[in-house]
Amino acid sequence: MPTMYIDRVPFGQKVAFGIGMLANQMFPAILGIFMIVLVQNLGFPGWMWSLVYFFPRIFDAITDPIMGYISDNTKSKWGRRRLYVLIGGLLMGVAYIFMWQLYKENSLQYNFWYFFLWSIVFYLGLTIFSVPYVAMGYEMSDNFHERTNIMAVAQWIGQWAWVIAPWFWVIMYDPDWFPSAEAAARELAIWVAIPCTICAIVPALFIKSEPTLDKDYEPLNATAIGSSLKNIYKSFIEAFKIREFRKLCGATFLVYNAFNTVAALTFFVIVYKLFNGDPDASGMWVALFGCLGALGTTFIVIPTVTWMSKVMGKKKAFLVTQGISVIGYILLYFLFIPGKPWMYIIALPLFSFGIGSLFTIMMSMTADVIDIDELNSGKRREGIFGAIYWWMVKVGFAIAGALSGVIIAIVGFNPDLVTTDQQSAVDGLHAFFCFFPMTGTLIAMYIMKDYGVDENRANEVRRVLESRKEQ
Repeated sequence: MPTMYIDRVPFGQKVAFGIGMLANQMFPAILGIFMIVLVQNLGFPGWMWSLVYFFPRIFDAITDPIMGYISDNTKSKWGRRRLYVLIGGLLMGVAYIFMWQLYKENSLQYNFWYFFLWSIVFYLGLTIFSVPYVAMGYEMSDNFHERTNIMAVAQWIGQWAWVIAPWFWVIMYDPDWFPSAEAAARELAIWVAIPCTICAIVPALFIKSEPTLDKDYEPLNATAIGSSLKNIYKSFIEAFKIREFRKLCGATFLVYNAFNTVAALTFFVIVYKLFNGDPDASGMWVALFGCLGALGTTFIVIPTVTWMSKVMGKKKAFLVTQGISVIGYILLYFLFIPGKPWMYIIALPLFSFGIGSLFTIMMSMTADVIDIDELNSGKRREGIFGAIYWWMVKVGFAIAGALSGVIIAIVGFNPDLVTTDQQSAVDGLHAFFCFFPMTGTLIAMYIMKDYGVDENRANEVRRVLESRKEQ
């Protein structure tokens, strides 16, 4: 049974859920910026960059389905999710502070292993927090359009992470603020972790949930661990038997992770393509790229896609918004002009429709698919479905991080050289930056063209489920 199904969710509950999304997005947003320090200031070669991106996220992806199963079957007077959201949020914050206490004076090997091990702890906290947190959102309402409204509010609040985060580029590399970027990372990690941790625990404190002490859930104890792992595997198989869910996972994997493969290269593309490799000369243009894109998402994309999903349906809204982003990627290739950095601003509103609309629509669609699973299995498994969905995202994110290092190696880019000494490498980075995510988006659109859950089918499934409950 779901935690608490109501047709309309009070706005305060939506905001409480959205504040958690701010933490869920702020940590990775800042993490992506701080990661540049590893290469630019601490001398991590491309293969080390790939490893610290890849393995902690693979660990995260392995623990996600286990956490989803635990969350779905937890008996507690606080409900299934809230305690884990609280614990995970606190663990994330502590680990984030420690993982960035890096010093250039230490050996490269020491910094690598120190960062690597604390990353594992951070991603463990992220799993404990994010899997139950996402499941909270899925089970807040059973109304087809209200689900989109919940995710729209959450994504609107979460997008402010991407408005704020780019300005860390300016602060970290301004000598009036900090003597070096790694010194900036050490101190700023504290100022990031504290407010983000507070935001992370807000859903645990304020989102309502009913006690689950009397629920007939699977046991969670040492003797049942073998059976539990078997059930996790079985749940995975059953989830992927749903054709629509496979499409949601595949399309999200392609759009999100093709984007993230090159997002880590943003600093290098702007500084070396437009400013001949001089970070000081780039001024605010690196920060503006992310900030203006996020503002476009906040005030244009999310309201637009929410309206579009109600007028034309979720699938068509996805296809249209992703098609707009393809135009944006093409424009970015032609509008990165040395000496005229303001030209790329023209492409940003279109470019932002890709990532900006993705999770608003896809998380709402996932909630619809969970109803189909209940129709088939008789179980409510928001945690498992949330874990599987984000497992696809995180495995892809790990691959994307590794591919970023591979791209740097393929084009032969060297951050110690100016652009004039490696023009072909910088042009190669720029081409990957534009056309790699565009290719992933086009494939995702092809996958979703025959997605089969519309409003009529979703409402019919809900009617059958409600009829079962009445009987």
